Amino acid sequence: MFLKEPSHILILLIVLVLLFGAKRLPDSARALGRSLRIFKSEVKELSPEEKKANPDSGETPPAN
Repeated sequence: MFLKEPSHILILLIVLVLLFGAKRLPDSARALGRSLRIFKSEVKELSPEEKKANPDSGETPPAN
């Protein structure tokens, strides 16, 4: 894996601060958190709708 040691995480944080600047990082992290929260809620809403649309999905129809 990429971030196995604490030194790897520290190096990554230093590179991020150098690239984006300390002032912009909190705003970027906040925006990413909002986006993930919205995506997660949309996925949760999608799951029950699929079950309602196909209540017998995966089951074979009874033979007459």
